[in-house]
Amino acid sequence: MTANEFRRLALSLPEVAEAAHMGHPDFRVAGKIFATLGYPQSGWGVVCLTPEQQELFVRTEPKSFVPVKGGWGRAGNTNVRLAAARRTVVREALINAWRNRAPKGLVRKVEPS
Repeated sequence: MTANEFRRLALSLPEVAEAAHMGHPDFRVAGKIFATLGYPQSGWGVVCLTPEQQELFVRTEPKSFVPVKGGWGRAGNTNVRLAAARRTVVREALINAWRNRAPKGLVRKVEPS
């Protein structure tokens, strides 16, 4: 997985815009950041998961996912080691992060009942 692939996956989700936060590209839905690129350095991304989602990704894909250090990590923010990550798993993590931040009405519109 490359940074450009991560970017394309994030931007493929409904109503996502790319912006920047603290010098890093980020991806937002309804103005809320759900993913970031280049943190803590080039070759990494961040997905905003719940602590429960984070635990699952870290447990099942430990070479690809690791909690962000400190309180942000305890809240569910999860680093993605892009070079080690499989596209399908990153897509699943991005979808979860998008759902966590998207307005509930938007989530209901795009997901089957």
